[in-house]
Amino acid sequence: MTNHRITLPPTLIHKWARLFITHPDAEVFSTVVQWGADQELEACCEWFQEFYKNESWMNYDLKQFRAARRPKQPTLKKQALAALKDMNLSLDDGHNASIIRQALEQLDD
Repeated sequence: MTNHRITLPPTLIHKWARLFITHPDAEVFSTVVQWGADQELEACCEWFQEFYKNESWMNYDLKQFRAARRPKQPTLKKQALAALKDMNLSLDDGHNASIIRQALEQLDD
C-alpha cells in the first residue's frame, strides 16, 4: 500500500500550540487526532468517488458512510426530550434536570 502522509498546515500547528496555554492537553490532542481522522475519512471518500465514479448509488452511500463515521451529537433540545422521557416526568435526577433546564433557558420567552 502506498504511504500517503498527512501534512499539517502551519497555521493549524500554531493554532493548536496556542491552545495548550488555555486548554487541557487531552482536549488539544483530541482536536488534533480528530482533524487527522477527518482528513483520512475525506481521502477515503475521494478514493471511492474516483473508483466508483460511474455508479449512481455512490453519492448517497458516501453521505451515509460519513454520517455513520462522524455521527452528530444530538441537539440540546433532543437531549432534553430524551432526558424527560427517561425521567418519567420526575425531576429527582440532577443530571437530567440540568439538561432540561439548559434547554429551557435557551428558548425564547
